[in-house]
Amino acid sequence: MRNTQNKGTIGRNIRALRLKKGFSQDRLSKLTDLSLNTIVKVESGRNSNPTIETLLRVARSLAVGVDDLIK
Repeated sequence: MRNTQNKGTIGRNIRALRLKKGFSQDRLSKLTDLSLNTIVKVESGRNSNPTIETLLRVARSLAVGVDDLIK
């Protein structure tokens, strides 16, 4: 039930924080050393359950905590 409720929440949070920093998806992919495809999938909700490693890299690059991505 929780997955259905939170589907896309992580992606929406990442997108909002990325835009607040003025980063493109491509720039975020380079900062995180993740593929652009990974960033696109997470933000769009097609991958609504990214690995903790992915979340750590994104959080570090956006200068936020992992909890800011998943709340």
